[in-house]
Amino acid sequence: MQIIDESTDIRREHRTAVLASVDVVNTVKHADLALQTPCAGWDLARLLTHMTAQHRGFAAAARGNGADPTIWEEAMWADAVATDPAGAYAAAAADVLDAFAAENMLEAMFTLPDFGPDAKIPGAQAIGFHFVDYVVHGWDVARALGVPFTLPDDVIATALPMVLAIPDGDIRTSEKSPFGLAVAVPEGADDLDRIVAHLGRTPGWSGGRPLQ
Repeated sequence: MQIIDESTDIRREHRTAVLASVDVVNTVKHADLALQTPCAGWDLARLLTHMTAQHRGFAAAARGNGADPTIWEEAMWADAVATDPAGAYAAAAADVLDAFAAENMLEAMFTLPDFGPDAKIPGAQAIGFHFVDYVVHGWDVARALGVPFTLPDDVIATALPMVLAIPDGDIRTSEKSPFGLAVAVPEGADDLDRIVAHLGRTPGWSGGRPLQ
């Protein structure tokens, strides 16, 4: 699956999206970890652990160490998230941003076990996958907390065509699919709503804190 041209550098937009997610997670308190999220069956603790592990895994992949399965194991990061959710997440985000900022990242080959035991993905594509994840996961966290999640227009404009290029249908029903089936976009939806709806979220979801 190709969601971005391999010569396209979206690291500026990617950095903005990741830092926006850090801003939201910085407001998380221990009592919030039990809140439900738009990710079916996941509370906020599970979601933040997943997000932290993915940051660490992609950072390792950018440095040539993505084949190490322990880096990607969520259990490895669960205690750190439970102890200091904001701090553990911010450190992981800083790690991946530092790794992606290195020279030649667009051409580097990332080993990403989620795509298969020996899967290697060009850097530009790998960064694109990570970017899409953190646009939507930032929204997931904000929605669980009942707070707004705002991204600049250029970040949304970059993300939207990439998201819409992700196939829908039976492939989304696999246990290994990172996204659920696309849902209908409500009347009057904005482009962030279109993004989260295509990735299986209901734009008006509420199940955590009431929207503030």
